[in-house]
Amino acid sequence: MDHIDQKILAELTKNARVSHAELASRVLLSRNAVRQRVDRLERQGYIQGYTIVAGSVGQSMVSAFLMIYRKDRMRGADVLAALRTIPEVVLCDVLSGDFDLLVRLEARSLDRVQEIWEQIAALPGVGDTVTALTLSNVIRRRGADGNGADGLDDGHAADGLQGLPPR
Repeated sequence: MDHIDQKILAELTKNARVSHAELASRVLLSRNAVRQRVDRLERQGYIQGYTIVAGSVGQSMVSAFLMIYRKDRMRGADVLAALRTIPEVVLCDVLSGDFDLLVRLEARSLDRVQEIWEQIAALPGVGDTVTALTLSNVIRRRGADGNGADGLDDGHAADGLQGLPPR
């Protein structure tokens, strides 16, 4: 992936509905070149889908953080795989310290947050969870490349950290 691909991903992260023509003007390529690059990024897995945020106009999303303690860090890949299938999971970081994972949910309702929490807590590899609801957003910014603050958005960044020693 070169710097132009990174610019395309940053623009699509801001607005996934941007036309190829508009995207081309922003990254200084032809429309056809942008289309080919987007197709390639999709094939290579850098673009894995486009998200629709459902809800009433003006209805804000409910945001929550779940701190998850896995029963076995060495064999906890099943938990990560399950989290990847939940569309409301917008962030999952592997942590040091007491909890293994920090998960951010953005759901359409508090009831949906509870459903997701029940689903995660019932996973065989989950030992315990702590949940905190977001009351308000004071600072919300994207990284310089348009992705999360760490610049990573490949969905697999945490995989290499599964081998942390068990407690």
